[in-house]
Amino acid sequence: MSGLTRMPVSAKAMTVCTVVGLVVVTAYTAALGSSGWLWFCWVVLGLVTLGVFATRE
Repeated sequence: MSGLTRMPVSAKAMTVCTVVGLVVVTAYTAALGSSGWLWFCWVVLGLVTLGVFATRE
């Protein structure tokens, strides 16, 4: 957990958004059925989050 405390604010925010997005997309899929666009957007968000981690100093 010590690595989590040293993350920049932008990396923490992106991580939280990605996890919350996964929960929302999963709940939507369970309740109303799958939506390819929602999953596509979540994958893009995940890739952006990975990019934030890759470029941080």
